[in-house]
Amino acid sequence: MSFARVRALAIVGVLVTCAAVLVAVTLFNDKQRGPITTASCPKDAVVADVRMPEPKDVKVNFFDGTGTASVAFNVGEDLKHRQFQITKKDTVTPIKQVAVLRYGPKAVGAAWLLKAYFLNDAKLASQFDIKRTDDTVDLVLGSAYKSLATETQVGQALAQLGRPSSPPGTCPNDPAQ
Repeated sequence: MSFARVRALAIVGVLVTCAAVLVAVTLFNDKQRGPITTASCPKDAVVADVRMPEPKDVKVNFFDGTGTASVAFNVGEDLKHRQFQITKKDTVTPIKQVAVLRYGPKAVGAAWLLKAYFLNDAKLASQFDIKRTDDTVDLVLGSAYKSLATETQVGQALAQLGRPSSPPGTCPNDPAQ
């Protein structure tokens, strides 16, 4: 074996060792490991999932409150194409808002994401139900609806909204909050 080959193997060995040490130190110092702790939460607080999900992980019960079936059908199809899981479709009494989002503690982040698809015009805070146990978001599309946001507009709306916040009576499951 030539000296150049021995030197190359020694350098590769040192690099692999350094990488292994770096990974081990990073994993050991990771502050996000372990189960969700609610030690700093009030006694009666409910844990709220404030993590921002991907659209494919969001379950939506879709309700048409526009009074125009074709508009609601197109929005439902558009949400499916954007990879949201439409679990239920129904028609309700028409509403005058853009959209109303109803959700529980397990869907706080999902409702936050859906709100961005309506350029933050969806009514959100007053529709939170702390006793709700499922992880779906009820989306009631209203007559003031114009169009869903583009991906760029969604990104801008999320930047404007900031991180999802836990509603009153809940405690966030995200250690960064």
